[in-house]
Amino acid sequence: MFRTIAHPTDEFTGKRVVVTGGSRGIGAAVVQRFLDAGADVVATARSATAETPAAATFVPGDVSTTAGVQALTTAALDVLGGVDVLVNNAGAARLHLGGTSTIPDEEWLDALDLNYLSAVRVTTALLPALREAGAGGAVVNVSSAAALLPTPPLAHYAAAKAALNAYGKALATELAPAGIRVATVVPGNVVTPGGDAIRQGIADATGASLADIAAGVPLGRPGDPRDVAEAVAYLASERAQWVTGVTLTVDGGELPLV
Repeated sequence: MFRTIAHPTDEFTGKRVVVTGGSRGIGAAVVQRFLDAGADVVATARSATAETPAAATFVPGDVSTTAGVQALTTAALDVLGGVDVLVNNAGAARLHLGGTSTIPDEEWLDALDLNYLSAVRVTTALLPALREAGAGGAVVNVSSAAALLPTPPLAHYAAAKAALNAYGKALATELAPAGIRVATVVPGNVVTPGGDAIRQGIADATGASLADIAAGVPLGRPGDPRDVAEAVAYLASERAQWVTGVTLTVDGGELPLV
């Protein structure tokens, strides 16, 4: 079980934060973590849910499209007046149990648009605001363990997230002279609505139970969205002022060394 951790309530006071995919699961936990530390937060997703933190400004939209990104950018800057931290968390996966050859072209393109190109487009659109905010800004991309250990039913998702990892590393090098840091978080098996659906699909296809799937986590439990939110908050904070270009795995020790 996740243990609640005491942390400063003013660490992000005055900081302006944008979180994509912020309506539920990891994204909602990230939004709440920044709110708890005093930030002003704009969250976006296609629609709000019961999990979406009420204290954030929610902007509905689809960041897998250019028009959606443009609308988000305009709304976020209108609300916040600028951006200090961007968290690219938007993403989703659909299982294709027949393997890579059964994944149609449109699924590959959809996976790239939502899980990779959305982050590129949002970052590019908000980069002038990040640069204007000056040194101390941060971009944190939320990837997936699938990028490091891909499986055939999720090959399209894994490829998109692997591209996100590479993009984050390149962007970190580019933005370092401006004092803007870039990092990537790689969650493992985290209990979220999307992750639960994927695990259930695998369990149904293999005859394994959800408990069996979670049994390989050395720390003895699946992840909580707040585990990932803590990692994101650290990487976005001044505590990580000399940390950039990293890919941080948050998986309870499950992934092999790759």
